[in-house]
Amino acid sequence: MDAKVSKSPRLSMAQKKWLTRGLTQPGGKLPLFDENGKKINQQVVRKCVDAGWAEPWFTNQLKPDWLICKLTDDGRHALNQTN
Repeated sequence: MDAKVSKSPRLSMAQKKWLTRGLTQPGGKLPLFDENGKKINQQVVRKCVDAGWAEPWFTNQLKPDWLICKLTDDGRHALNQTN
């Protein structure tokens, strides 16, 4: 019987920066734009969702192609493991 080895998640700097911003937001809401008003790279968003660190929150009726996400418990755990 093999014991599971807990590995630290491999967050890129962009993923870590984006996920960290959800720590201080109500409900863990993750931003659509960075501090300079530039849209967050959708590849960063998708990889975080695929890894389970973020999850879609709701659909924006005005911009249905925008993926509005929130931080998950796994995302919080991943951030704690990389600090």
